[in-house]
Amino acid sequence: MSEKKLTPASVFNCFAKVNAVPRPSKKEEKMIEFLVNFGRSLGLETLCDETGNVLIRKPATSGMEDRKTLVLQSHMDMVCEKNADVQFDFQKDAIQTYVDGEWMKARGTTLGADDGIGVAMEMAVLESTDIVHGPIECLFTRDEETGLTGAEGMKAGFMQGDMLVNLDSEDEGEIFVSCAGGCRTFIQLPYQLEPLPEGMFTFSLKINGLNGGHSGDDIDKKRANANKLLARFLYVAQKKFDLRLVDIQAGGLHNAIPREAGCVCSVPMSSKEQIRVEWNLFSAAVEEEYSVTERSMQFLLESEDCASEAMDKETSRRLITALQAVDNGVYAMCQDIDMVETSSNLASIRMNHETKTIDINSSQRSSIYSARVNMANTVAAVFELAGAKVNIGEGYPGWKMNPKSEILKIAVEQYKKLFGKEPKVRGIHAGLECGLFSEKYPGMDMISMGPTLRGVHSPDEKLLIPTVQMVWDHLLAIMKNVPQKN
Repeated sequence: MSEKKLTPASVFNCFAKVNAVPRPSKKEEKMIEFLVNFGRSLGLETLCDETGNVLIRKPATSGMEDRKTLVLQSHMDMVCEKNADVQFDFQKDAIQTYVDGEWMKARGTTLGADDGIGVAMEMAVLESTDIVHGPIECLFTRDEETGLTGAEGMKAGFMQGDMLVNLDSEDEGEIFVSCAGGCRTFIQLPYQLEPLPEGMFTFSLKINGLNGGHSGDDIDKKRANANKLLARFLYVAQKKFDLRLVDIQAGGLHNAIPREAGCVCSVPMSSKEQIRVEWNLFSAAVEEEYSVTERSMQFLLESEDCASEAMDKETSRRLITALQAVDNGVYAMCQDIDMVETSSNLASIRMNHETKTIDINSSQRSSIYSARVNMANTVAAVFELAGAKVNIGEGYPGWKMNPKSEILKIAVEQYKKLFGKEPKVRGIHAGLECGLFSEKYPGMDMISMGPTLRGVHSPDEKLLIPTVQMVWDHLLAIMKNVPQKN
């Protein structure tokens, strides 16, 4: 399947334009300008609020003027992750896509289909001349990936629609009607430097090649967290050896399961060979544990130039113990449906040499507010026992299912007509902007849907090409059948 034959052509042409515009989270200025110019070039009413969200209104086609106004919504930013050996500047370079069978992928970076493909579908609707629809509002929010700050900063009244289709889901054939709320927990542990004794062996430990993925949607897929694996080894090693922690830089974005983790340590020269043996035994054991879900993991131990100082031993002990103890992954499943209820992700660990602090970032999610608070407090308590300062962010709300949803009824009926089967109606453990919209627009009737994506928030992100046509056909059918205004 060549890129020239991709269908629907209008959507993939727009996706190519989107991927030519740099759009890292919190740095979406070029994308905002692109979308504003796009809307105005079509002669459509185009608004940009003080937060940077863009809204483009398109009048109804002939005979559909009496229909309710439908909002199509996606976020303009993307997670910027790349493989360590790839030279790429997300603030300047265009995403390089290619087709591999039925999948579209990017060369060594995230693809940006989360949520660039949603943006592309909205653009294709706006520039079309042959699609039947009532009044349309296309909303493009900024900074969804690192805090939902675009949706949070949008004031009530910016949208005027009655129904909303969020185009940020990742499984064709599934219609989402609820999502988890979430928050971030920030930890700072101060440390001191102390001289290393003479005759020490300094070495680096690196874990890479893990699958990673979305810290909400992929948290139940039994994938390894590189940070937790590294902590496991350090916890055992500090009990067996006179281990000193020289540096640690592990993990990445708060909403991604860590794929890579590394640190620099020292042990007495007399323990040089034994530490290698322990690392090899540990690597083999972990590879066996994750033989099904992590088949490309790598464990490296390399000699480094001899260090002169390291983190004070007591702080190192408390840090490693806390990292071993802290919860990570699925904490609880929902009681009424087969879905993750509560989880936590140990996202990043950074030794900040300027502030002399270990900076740790983790995120918690739950469809139940009190459970989310408890999960964040559980994480906080572990690090408070280690002597760290902990700050729990305000977070974002979940989105509750509307049992009387009119847009859901239409979406299910049209899916059955198109494909001859029932779609799955479910909730999602990831956060969606619908939660924030539901607070500011309590009467808004909403669903979320999208084509099939895999490996999101990692360089393995890929888009299942045939599902784009399916979602596009479904979206057009929904638009054509929006009900009349009351």
